[in-house]
Amino acid sequence: MDRNDNAAENPKGTNKARVAAAWAVHAFTASGVIAALLAIAALIAGDPRMTLIWLGVSLLIDGFDGPMARKLRVTEFAPRFDGAILDHVIDYLTYAVIPALMIYRFGLVPPGWEIPAAGWIMTSALYCFGNREMKTWDNYFSGFPATWNLVVLCFWLAATGPWTNLVIIALLGLLTFIPAKFVHPFRVAMLRPLTLAVTALWAALTLWLVAATPAATAPANAFPGVFGLWTAASLYFLGLCAWRTASPLWGRRDR
Repeated sequence: MDRNDNAAENPKGTNKARVAAAWAVHAFTASGVIAALLAIAALIAGDPRMTLIWLGVSLLIDGFDGPMARKLRVTEFAPRFDGAILDHVIDYLTYAVIPALMIYRFGLVPPGWEIPAAGWIMTSALYCFGNREMKTWDNYFSGFPATWNLVVLCFWLAATGPWTNLVIIALLGLLTFIPAKFVHPFRVAMLRPLTLAVTALWAALTLWLVAATPAATAPANAFPGVFGLWTAASLYFLGLCAWRTASPLWGRRDR
């Protein structure tokens, strides 16, 4: 008797296993709030490196829980609990609130601009998370997708100045409300193999720069070659977003 025969003879046991798996995915998603708590603890302690590392852990959880939920048919086997709402609550905390607090805590904008900049991040992100048309037909984000955790990471790695950071925050907040296209690295079909490879490279280089750069040293000075590759990978994503945003101007509908 094969496994399919066993499943047919014991549907209740099979369903219990699937329900347990569905709830395990919800628990995995919920673990992101523990990473968020540890990021807040590091922020209070004045440690930007550990704050970024814990935000990175929460980002990994967020990257894997969606595919897991779809594969295990979570909405079918745990229908009374809305994993999407759970995901949005944790994402708002880790994508917007904690990065905004980093702007305030670590002086990443000029003196006197900490509250306006942090407030702009948090309020513009609310629109993003409430926008029912956040995704385009080809799985790009429509408008800046409130990935302020990555923005603050770039500020820290590139050691950009306070006024530069303030201008970038202002512009990205505005782009939340404008239908510019931002790539989803896992779901956009156009150039997907290349994008996935660049994403893996970017993540590895980011981990290297965050973990290995000595205190009080700019990553560009500590590891110029690694930083150069990281910059090139980052520019790939910016170029892809610019291409998709501009492509309707000449009638293209690239996937």
